[in-house]
Amino acid sequence: MKFQFETSSLKVRYSETDQMGFVHHSNYLKYFELARLDWLSKLGISYKKIEENGILFPVIYSEIKYLFPLKFDDLFFVKVGIEELPVSRLKLNYEIETFENKKICLGKVHLAFINSINNKPVRAPDKLIFVFKKNYEL
Repeated sequence: MKFQFETSSLKVRYSETDQMGFVHHSNYLKYFELARLDWLSKLGISYKKIEENGILFPVIYSEIKYLFPLKFDDLFFVKVGIEELPVSRLKLNYEIETFENKKICLGKVHLAFINSINNKPVRAPDKLIFVFKKNYEL
């Protein structure tokens, strides 16, 4: 998988861990979202502006393969990328890794593009497609 972006250093907070001392599984999706928003923002794409223009991005699919747990105070980063231009959904791939090159998990998330008034699917915003075409060979 070719990743187009990786976050700067992130650190596991105590509140993200469970009774076993591992990062609770639900937090990995939050890490994915953080990376996605950071990446799109760096590309000049604002979730807020797209939503203000009547398009929402609900998650319609997610998958995570856990390899090793993160623990309190661990430093890590998230890689995110796409393999194809979006049409009616944005298909993202993720990888979380430590700075010692230890792969923590692999993930996939699909976001639909829907009209905010009637909740019906719509095509991906032209600006989003333009930015991906301009910056990546897909």
